Amino acid sequence: MIDTILFDFDGTLYDTVEGIARSAQYALQKLGVSAETEELRCFAGPPLVDKFMEMYGFSREKAEEARGLFQERYLPIGVYESRPFPGMREFLDGLKGKGLTLAVATSKPLVLAEQLLQSAGLREYFDVVRGSGLEGNNNTKREIVESVIAELGAAKESCVLIGDTRYDVLGAHAAGIACIGVRYGYAAPGELEAAGADAIADTLSSLEKMLTGPEILV
Repeated sequence: MIDTILFDFDGTLYDTVEGIARSAQYALQKLGVSAETEELRCFAGPPLVDKFMEMYGFSREKAEEARGLFQERYLPIGVYESRPFPGMREFLDGLKGKGLTLAVATSKPLVLAEQLLQSAGLREYFDVVRGSGLEGNNNTKREIVESVIAELGAAKESCVLIGDTRYDVLGAHAAGIACIGVRYGYAAPGELEAAGADAIADTLSSLEKMLTGPEILV
């Protein structure tokens, strides 16, 4: 029986793509690379250094430099170009009303995730929030998920991760738990299916039915 729900942050709880894409564009422009914000939507969620290396063939050293430039804009400006997805408070309230335990497992810097949850009045819904340090993602998604489960003292078979990209699916499976993908996030078409998501929800409403109905799919 699933009674513990872990959530990714970017693209799952919060719509953060505007600030992240604009800050990635800022970093790339500083490095002499031209990119439209639309093609940078994929930076919302995965570890930044990995994404700079994957997308632009940067060395790790150059990708670390790009991350620093990204933070020049993101920390004072971009972090505020975000908002919870519509209906999120009501959705979380419904889950808590069913007696479910909720937590956050994100590659986003913990201080920023905490700040945004507090500012939106959503922090109270989560028993545990875990993320990375500002200096970078010094934990894999698997390690973050495992640290949340350990802190909660939960059994893996009772846990599921909700996420919007392949990084969430792969991290959850590596940690030994199921993953429900959400299609309203930032995954490319077919990405969640290819990664092996255990189920996929198109909307918050359908996700709530999966998590609280008798027909839960994972």
